[in-house]
Amino acid sequence: MRKAIFIDKDGTLIRDVPYNIETAKIELYPDSLRFVTEAKASGYLVIVISNQSGVAQGYFPESALKDVYTQLNQLLDYQLDGFYYCPHHPQGSSRDYAIDCGCRKPAPGLLLKAAADWSVDLENSWMIGDILNDVEAGNRAGCKTVLINNGNETEWEKGEYRLPVFTVSDLNEAAGLIFKDSLTDNEQ
Repeated sequence: MRKAIFIDKDGTLIRDVPYNIETAKIELYPDSLRFVTEAKASGYLVIVISNQSGVAQGYFPESALKDVYTQLNQLLDYQLDGFYYCPHHPQGSSRDYAIDCGCRKPAPGLLLKAAADWSVDLENSWMIGDILNDVEAGNRAGCKTVLINNGNETEWEKGEYRLPVFTVSDLNEAAGLIFKDSLTDNEQ
């Protein structure tokens, strides 16, 4: 079994530009490349987990997400192992995607699918995101969780699965907590 870092895209890995599929507007946070590089060096798969309700809202076709994934991978020196997204939203305007599904975070469906596809040990894996729906999805899947408290969480709804293991200000701080033991082991 492998271990993975499941990471939210918008607001965590890249700057959040709502419903953006324009690759020229995709901008990594300053510590994203370093974080992903450390994750890979520490033996983790790196898999993006993202809600993409713009498909359900009719803002862009699902096929446009292929270019987004390609651009992310280029920006991250081709270190991503996977890109899993939910195109659904219960109030979507596109009939095919206007459903209440098990893959839209805070549901754990995307993480469970990725874990099955990649033979991931969820107990030794992490979900990192910028809102508590990311945390809840990770906790429901059985991962350890990190909340990047960068101002994107505005509701702060409490619940059984909404408490992260760590709350940090950025990916650099998350790396210091998650990879501390892995990097020490690799350096010996």
